[in-house]
Amino acid sequence: MNYAAIKKCDIANGEGVRISLFVSGCTHHCKGCFQPETWNFDYGNPFDETTEDELIKALEPDYIAGLTLLGGEPMEPENAKRLLPFVKRVRETYPSKNVWCYSGYLFEELMEREESRKLLELIDVLVDGEFVEEQKNISLQFRGSENQRIIDVTKTLKDGSVVLWNLT
Repeated sequence: MNYAAIKKCDIANGEGVRISLFVSGCTHHCKGCFQPETWNFDYGNPFDETTEDELIKALEPDYIAGLTLLGGEPMEPENAKRLLPFVKRVRETYPSKNVWCYSGYLFEELMEREESRKLLELIDVLVDGEFVEEQKNISLQFRGSENQRIIDVTKTLKDGSVVLWNLT
């Protein structure tokens, strides 16, 4: 897996100050995508142990609320497979930090795939659904188009039906 960028002080992609990992590779190719260069799975740099260590260290300060995974598409099967052990490591190292993920796939689709389902079990909040340019709304918090949902994954997995995250 490659990654396009790491942001170590991100306040746009989830609640609080976050570390954000923009992975490479996406098959959605949404019209109006804000970074189509990340569609290419070979774009950017290799996501290796050195990169993991850098992210783990960046998550250490108390003011960092957590990690956000976005892209590209973190839930592409090859990306989800590589992210799974990393997110497990984040959870073990920082159990009080939260994990957000942005995916063009719907929650229901992700639950049908083993790697994605396992990764979802480690995620607190999922912003799901492709970006739809005709439904773009710049006033929305933490999402780009009106069709996208902000899902409380923990409650959703417990309740067995989608529970939307309460914006604070």
